[in-house]
Amino acid sequence: MKNLNTISIVASFLIAANLHATEQLSTITVTSATNSEQSIKDVTSNIKVITKEEIQERHYTTVSEALNSVAGISFTQNGTLGSTTSLLLRGNATERVLVLIDGVRFNDVTSGSGAPFEHLMMENIEQIEVVKGAQSGVWGADASAGVINIITNSAQKGTHGGVSLEYGSFKTKKYGVNLSHKQEDYYLQGTLSRVSSDGFSSFEAKRSSDDYGKRWDELAREKDGYENTTGAFKAGYNFDEANKMDVAHTFINGYLDFDGTSSDTKNKSYTHDKFTSASYENKNAFATTTLNVSRSDFNREYYYDSTDTSSFFNGETREYGLKTLIPYGEDSFVLVGADYKTFEHNNDINETFTNKAAYMTNSTKFNDGQTIVTQSLRKDNYDKFDDKTTGKVGIKHFFTEDLNASSNYGTAYNVPTLYKLFSNYGNPNLSPETIKSFDVQVAYKDFSITYFKTDITDMIEYDFGTSKYANIDGESTLQGVELEYTQEVYEATLLSLNYTHLRTRDNKGEPLRRQPKRQLGFAIDYYGFNKWHLNLNGSYIGERYDDSARQVQTGNYTLWNSVVNYDISKHFKAYVKIENIFDKYYQTVDGYATAERSAYVGIKASF
Repeated sequence: MKNLNTISIVASFLIAANLHATEQLSTITVTSATNSEQSIKDVTSNIKVITKEEIQERHYTTVSEALNSVAGISFTQNGTLGSTTSLLLRGNATERVLVLIDGVRFNDVTSGSGAPFEHLMMENIEQIEVVKGAQSGVWGADASAGVINIITNSAQKGTHGGVSLEYGSFKTKKYGVNLSHKQEDYYLQGTLSRVSSDGFSSFEAKRSSDDYGKRWDELAREKDGYENTTGAFKAGYNFDEANKMDVAHTFINGYLDFDGTSSDTKNKSYTHDKFTSASYENKNAFATTTLNVSRSDFNREYYYDSTDTSSFFNGETREYGLKTLIPYGEDSFVLVGADYKTFEHNNDINETFTNKAAYMTNSTKFNDGQTIVTQSLRKDNYDKFDDKTTGKVGIKHFFTEDLNASSNYGTAYNVPTLYKLFSNYGNPNLSPETIKSFDVQVAYKDFSITYFKTDITDMIEYDFGTSKYANIDGESTLQGVELEYTQEVYEATLLSLNYTHLRTRDNKGEPLRRQPKRQLGFAIDYYGFNKWHLNLNGSYIGERYDDSARQVQTGNYTLWNSVVNYDISKHFKAYVKIENIFDKYYQTVDGYATAERSAYVGIKASF
C-alpha cells in the first residue's frame, strides 16, 4: 500500500499535459551558487528561490516557515515560537548548511547545531536562495550540504517607508517599520521589527505516555513566551561609475521561556546576536574586484530554574575576503578569490581556530548558450585540521528553450565547531566529515525531477551513551528523489506541488532518526477576485522516527493552512491567515508540543 501511495503521488505530477512557465527564469538573479551574480537559468546547481512576491503573499513569521515550502527541507522544533529549530536539507543536518544574511555567515560557532533558525524573523527579507548539494568548492566547509542565502530588502529610488501590524493566537503581536532613501550616488535603509507571544507550554507528554494526545492546556502546563527584536541598517555610496562601497549591520535580541526535556520548568534564555559587514567594489573593462570584511557575534545566556544554575556562550566569526570576477566569451566568467576566517568561542571553552583559503570558479557557455559547464576548486588550510582541497563540477544543457537537463558532482569537508570539540559534550579527537554529493535533474518548463545522493564518511553525531559527540566509522548515505510542479490549472488559479522521497542509512545500514521518508508540499492560489488573493497551502510528513530504534513515530500527518489577502488601496493591504486549520495534534520532537489551530490578522501600509 505504501508503494502504491508513492506511485500515485508521482503520477499526480506527470498527468499534466501542458506545463506553463509562470515566471521566466531569466528574471530571477541569484548570488549564492557561485559567489557571483547570475541569472538562475545559468546555474547548474539545484536551486530554489523564495521570491519577494511569495513572501509578501504568505506573511511568514519566521524564515523556517518560508523554507518549509521547499522540496527536500523539513524542520524539527522543540516547542513554542523561539524554541530550538533544526533544519534538515535532503537529510543533512543544519550544521552542514551554510546560512548567509546578505553574504554574512549566520552559523553559530558556539553551538553544535549550525544556524539558530528559531530567531530569524521575516520582516526585512525580500528573497531567499536555497542551493542544494555540496558547495564547499565555492564556500568552504560550512557549505557541505548546501547554502541558504537570505537577502534583505533593498532600497528603491526615492523615499519609501512602511508599517506592519499583526495580532493573533497565543496573544502574538508583530510590529514592523521600515524607511529607505535612494539617490543616484547613495542609499540608506533601516528596518526595525518586534515579535512577542505568550506562546504555549513546550513540554508535552511523550509518545509512550498515557497522556499523549492531550494538549498543554489540558495538562495545566504553564506557557512559554517569546520576544524578538530585530533591527537592520544598510547604506551604500557610489564614488563614481567604477567604485562603490556598502555597509550593513543587523542585530537580533531574543528572550524565551523554555522547558526541560522531562519537566515543565521555568527556564529562561537570552540571545544577543550582531552581524556587521562592509564591502568595496571596483569595476573596470577587464574585471570586477570586491574586498569584503564581516563579523558575526553570538551571545547566549541560559538560566535554569530547577537547579538555580546558569550557562553562558559567547563567540564570534570574523572574515576577510578578496575576489575578482573576470568575464570572457559569451556570458562566461572566471572568479578567483581568497579569504581568511577566525572562529572564537569564549567563556569556559576559550578556544580559537583559523582558516585560510583560495578558490577559483569557472563558468563557460557553449553551443550558443545551450550548454553551461561550471567548475570550482578550493584549497582550505585550518590550523587545527589537515589541509583540504574540495571541488565541484556541474553541467546544464538546454535541448529546447523549455527542456533542460543538469548534473552536479561535488566534494566537501565539514569541520566540527569549537562547541563540538571543547564543550562539556565535546570531543577534541573528532575528525572532520568527508562528503561526496551527486545529483541529476531533468526539467520541462515548471516540472522537474531530481535524483540526489550524498555519501558522508566519519559522520559526526551525538552519542547518547557517552554524552559526547563522536564520529561514526564508515560511510553514511542519504539519497532520494524530488519532484516539483507549478501550473496554472485554471484561469487565475495556480497549483504548486513538490514531493520528496528520502532514504537514509548509517554505516550499519540503519535509517537515521528524525528523517521523514516522504514529504509532500502543496499550495493553491486564486487571483480571480478583484483586490483579493486566496491561498490554501499545506504539507504532508510521512513515516519519521524520533529514535534510532524506530519505536517513537513522529510522522504520518498532514497540515493545512490558509491566507486571504485584500488590497484596501495602493498603499494599504490587510490579510488573515489560519494555521493548522483542522487542529491536527502532532509532534516533530518526542515530548515537545506544536501549535494547535491558530489565526492571525494583519495590516500593512506603505508609501
